[in-house]
Amino acid sequence: MAKAVENTTVVHAMFDDDHRLLDAAKNLVAKGVRIKEVYSPFPVHGIDPVIGIKRTRMAIVSFMFGMTGLSLGLLGMWYFMIYDWPMNIGGKPSFSLLENLPAFIPVAFEFTVFCAAHGMVITYILRNGTLPGMPAVNPDPRTTDDKFVMEISNVDNPTLEFEELGGMLKAEGAIEINQKSLATK
Repeated sequence: MAKAVENTTVVHAMFDDDHRLLDAAKNLVAKGVRIKEVYSPFPVHGIDPVIGIKRTRMAIVSFMFGMTGLSLGLLGMWYFMIYDWPMNIGGKPSFSLLENLPAFIPVAFEFTVFCAAHGMVITYILRNGTLPGMPAVNPDPRTTDDKFVMEISNVDNPTLEFEELGGMLKAEGAIEINQKSLATK
């Protein structure tokens, strides 16, 4: 059984260039350092597999929301145009969904896209906790402008000493290194 860490220490290393951050992450991971998180003002391409973030399942969620939208759209058009209030528009028969399907394709497509897009946005906001009023987790406000912060925790790296880590980070080009102790229960 693993020994519990009594106090949690988090190290934030700040970089001023995304390429330097990516190279530092690759070198640190190659040396056995586990990086907990990276904060940046824009997406850093290639950082996800380096720090161990798995591929997202948003495509699956989008497909499910799209199929729900398509089903609801077709069900609604069948109910409104065939079952509830059938109308003779342009001499088209109104007693079967299959006979009217070509006319329903544009609406079905648009409702599919509508549900997929809105469902993905809502899922993304809820999953990331970025709804208005939710507390933001950002170690330094400069990461929203032009700086990049790498977060390393002693929970993920129990044998790593701060002095050793600080030396590695300075060698990799970190312009600022901050250590913060978090109280644990």
